[in-house]
Amino acid sequence: MMGTNHAFAVFETKSGTCAIAWSDEGICGFHLPGDETEQAERAIRRRFTGAERASPIPEIAAVIDRVRAYFEGERSHFSDLRLDLSAQTDLYREIYLATRRLGWGSTTTYGGLAGELQLGPAGAWTVGQAMAKNPIPLIIPCHRVLAAGRKIGGFSAPGGSDSKQRMLELEGVELPDTTPAQQSFGF
Repeated sequence: MMGTNHAFAVFETKSGTCAIAWSDEGICGFHLPGDETEQAERAIRRRFTGAERASPIPEIAAVIDRVRAYFEGERSHFSDLRLDLSAQTDLYREIYLATRRLGWGSTTTYGGLAGELQLGPAGAWTVGQAMAKNPIPLIIPCHRVLAAGRKIGGFSAPGGSDSKQRMLELEGVELPDTTPAQQSFGF
Protein backbone atom coordinates (compact mmCIF):
# COMPACT_ATOMS: atom_id res chain seq x y z
CA MET A 1 0.00 0.00 0.00
CA MET A 2 1.21 3.47 -0.82
CA GLY A 3 -0.04 6.72 0.75
CA THR A 4 -3.64 6.98 -0.40
CA ASN A 5 -4.34 3.24 -0.64
CA HIS A 6 -6.46 1.90 2.15
CA ALA A 7 -7.13 -1.50 3.59
CA PHE A 8 -9.86 -2.50 5.99
CA ALA A 9 -10.98 -5.35 8.19
CA VAL A 10 -14.38 -6.23 9.59
CA PHE A 11 -14.49 -7.89 13.00
CA GLU A 12 -16.88 -8.92 15.74
CA THR A 13 -17.05 -7.56 19.27
CA LYS A 14 -19.36 -8.35 22.15
CA SER A 15 -21.40 -5.34 20.99
CA GLY A 16 -21.61 -6.20 17.30
CA THR A 17 -19.71 -5.86 14.05
CA CYS A 18 -17.04 -3.17 13.66
CA ALA A 19 -14.85 -2.18 10.73
CA ILE A 20 -11.46 -0.47 10.77
CA ALA A 21 -9.56 1.11 7.87
CA TRP A 22 -5.88 1.98 7.69
CA SER A 23 -3.19 3.34 5.41
CA ASP A 24 0.57 3.34 5.73
CA GLU A 25 0.21 6.46 7.89
CA GLY A 26 -2.14 4.91 10.45
CA ILE A 27 -5.81 4.31 11.22
CA CYS A 28 -8.03 6.41 8.97
CA GLY A 29 -11.51 5.01 9.56
CA PHE A 30 -13.59 3.16 12.09
CA HIS A 31 -17.18 1.96 12.12
CA LEU A 32 -18.78 1.41 15.52
CA PRO A 33 -20.78 -1.76 16.25
CA GLY A 34 -24.45 -1.94 15.53
CA ASP A 35 -24.73 -3.05 11.92
CA GLU A 36 -24.53 -6.36 10.14
CA THR A 37 -21.19 -7.30 8.55
CA GLU A 38 -22.30 -6.19 5.07
CA GLN A 39 -23.48 -2.80 6.35
CA ALA A 40 -20.23 -2.17 8.24
CA GLU A 41 -18.23 -3.09 5.14
CA ARG A 42 -20.39 -0.85 2.92
CA ALA A 43 -19.92 2.07 5.32
CA ILE A 44 -16.12 1.75 5.15
CA ARG A 45 -16.13 1.28 1.36
CA ARG A 46 -18.28 4.43 0.93
CA ARG A 47 -15.73 6.47 2.83
CA PHE A 48 -12.67 4.81 1.27
CA THR A 49 -13.46 4.08 -2.36
CA GLY A 50 -11.19 1.36 -3.64
CA ALA A 51 -10.24 0.11 -0.18
CA GLU A 52 -9.24 -3.55 -0.12
CA ARG A 53 -10.43 -5.97 2.54
CA ALA A 54 -7.32 -7.44 4.12
CA SER A 55 -6.04 -9.39 7.08
CA PRO A 56 -5.05 -6.90 9.76
CA ILE A 57 -1.36 -6.08 9.97
CA PRO A 58 0.05 -6.69 13.49
CA GLU A 59 -0.43 -3.05 14.54
CA ILE A 60 -4.11 -3.16 13.51
CA ALA A 61 -4.64 -6.62 15.04
CA ALA A 62 -3.51 -5.15 18.38
CA VAL A 63 -6.00 -2.28 17.96
CA ILE A 64 -8.79 -4.76 17.25
CA ASP A 65 -7.92 -6.59 20.49
CA ARG A 66 -8.13 -3.28 22.38
CA VAL A 67 -11.49 -2.44 20.79
CA ARG A 68 -12.84 -5.86 21.77
CA ALA A 69 -11.59 -5.31 25.33
CA TYR A 70 -13.29 -1.90 25.41
CA PHE A 71 -16.67 -3.41 24.51
CA GLU A 72 -16.08 -6.10 27.16
CA GLY A 73 -15.96 -3.25 29.69
CA GLU A 74 -12.19 -3.18 30.18
CA ARG A 75 -10.69 0.23 30.81
CA SER A 76 -9.10 0.99 27.45
CA HIS A 77 -7.36 3.94 25.86
CA PHE A 78 -6.48 4.68 22.27
CA SER A 79 -4.57 7.97 22.52
CA ASP A 80 -1.24 6.37 21.60
CA LEU A 81 -2.38 4.97 18.24
CA ARG A 82 -1.07 6.28 14.93
CA LEU A 83 -3.82 8.00 12.95
CA ASP A 84 -4.02 9.12 9.35
CA LEU A 85 -6.00 12.36 9.45
CA SER A 86 -4.59 13.63 6.15
CA ALA A 87 -8.08 13.89 4.63
CA GLN A 88 -9.17 16.31 7.39
CA THR A 89 -8.86 20.09 7.52
CA ASP A 90 -6.28 21.62 9.85
CA LEU A 91 -9.09 22.81 12.15
CA TYR A 92 -10.71 19.39 12.36
CA ARG A 93 -7.33 17.77 13.01
CA GLU A 94 -6.82 20.23 15.90
CA ILE A 95 -10.27 19.42 17.30
CA TYR A 96 -9.68 15.66 16.98
CA LEU A 97 -6.29 15.85 18.65
CA ALA A 98 -7.83 17.76 21.58
CA THR A 99 -10.63 15.20 21.80
CA ARG A 100 -8.08 12.37 22.00
CA ARG A 101 -6.89 13.80 25.34
CA LEU A 102 -10.21 12.81 26.94
CA GLY A 103 -9.47 9.61 28.80
CA TRP A 104 -11.74 6.79 29.92
CA GLY A 105 -14.75 8.19 31.78
CA SER A 106 -13.80 11.83 31.14
CA THR A 107 -16.12 14.19 29.31
CA THR A 108 -16.31 17.75 28.12
CA THR A 109 -18.89 19.77 26.22
CA TYR A 110 -18.85 21.11 22.68
CA GLY A 111 -18.53 24.60 24.19
CA GLY A 112 -15.82 23.50 26.62
CA LEU A 113 -13.71 22.05 23.84
CA ALA A 114 -14.33 25.15 21.70
CA GLY A 115 -13.20 27.36 24.61
CA GLU A 116 -10.06 25.28 25.15
CA LEU A 117 -9.20 25.71 21.47
CA GLN A 118 -10.21 29.40 21.44
CA LEU A 119 -12.58 28.90 18.51
CA GLY A 120 -14.74 31.96 19.15
CA PRO A 121 -18.53 32.43 19.13
CA ALA A 122 -19.34 29.68 16.60
CA GLY A 123 -16.84 27.31 18.17
CA ALA A 124 -19.33 24.95 19.83
CA TRP A 125 -21.14 24.52 16.51
CA THR A 126 -17.82 23.87 14.74
CA VAL A 127 -16.85 21.25 17.33
CA GLY A 128 -20.27 19.62 16.89
CA GLN A 129 -19.77 19.46 13.13
CA ALA A 130 -16.31 17.91 13.59
CA MET A 131 -17.73 15.30 15.97
CA ALA A 132 -20.52 14.44 13.51
CA LYS A 133 -17.91 13.88 10.78
CA ASN A 134 -15.40 12.05 12.98
CA PRO A 135 -13.89 9.36 10.72
CA ILE A 136 -12.50 7.34 13.65
CA PRO A 137 -15.12 7.25 16.46
CA LEU A 138 -14.11 5.57 19.72
CA ILE A 139 -10.43 6.00 18.86
CA ILE A 140 -11.14 9.73 18.58
CA PRO A 141 -13.61 9.59 21.49
CA CYS A 142 -16.36 11.89 20.21
CA HIS A 143 -18.79 10.04 22.50
CA ARG A 144 -17.11 11.88 25.38
CA VAL A 145 -18.10 15.30 24.02
CA LEU A 146 -21.51 16.35 25.33
CA ALA A 147 -24.01 19.11 24.71
CA ALA A 148 -24.46 22.03 27.12
CA GLY A 149 -25.63 20.99 30.58
CA ARG A 150 -23.93 17.61 30.12
CA LYS A 151 -26.82 16.46 27.92
CA ILE A 152 -26.10 13.53 25.62
CA GLY A 153 -26.36 15.51 22.38
CA GLY A 154 -26.32 13.88 18.98
CA PHE A 155 -24.38 10.91 17.71
CA SER A 156 -24.21 9.89 14.06
CA ALA A 157 -22.99 6.32 14.61
CA PRO A 158 -25.24 3.24 14.46
CA GLY A 159 -27.79 3.44 17.26
CA GLY A 160 -27.51 7.24 17.52
CA SER A 161 -27.62 8.88 20.95
CA ASP A 162 -28.56 5.60 22.63
CA SER A 163 -25.22 4.12 21.52
CA LYS A 164 -23.38 7.19 22.82
CA GLN A 165 -25.12 6.83 26.17
CA ARG A 166 -24.29 3.10 26.38
CA MET A 167 -20.62 3.80 25.67
CA LEU A 168 -20.56 6.45 28.39
CA GLU A 169 -22.33 4.10 30.81
CA LEU A 170 -19.72 1.43 30.00
CA GLU A 171 -17.09 3.96 31.14
CA GLY A 172 -19.02 4.76 34.33
CA VAL A 173 -20.16 8.23 33.26
CA GLU A 174 -23.40 9.32 34.89
CA LEU A 175 -25.40 11.96 33.09
CA PRO A 176 -28.18 14.15 34.50
CA ASP A 177 -31.78 13.57 33.44
CA THR A 178 -31.16 10.68 31.09
CA THR A 179 -33.29 7.62 30.60
CA PRO A 180 -31.82 4.18 30.05
CA ALA A 181 -30.61 3.58 26.52
CA GLN A 182 -32.99 1.67 24.29
CA GLN A 183 -30.21 0.30 22.09
CA SER A 184 -28.26 -2.44 23.79
CA PHE A 185 -24.73 -3.35 22.86
CA GLY A 186 -25.38 -6.76 24.38
CA PHE A 187 -23.52 -6.17 27.66
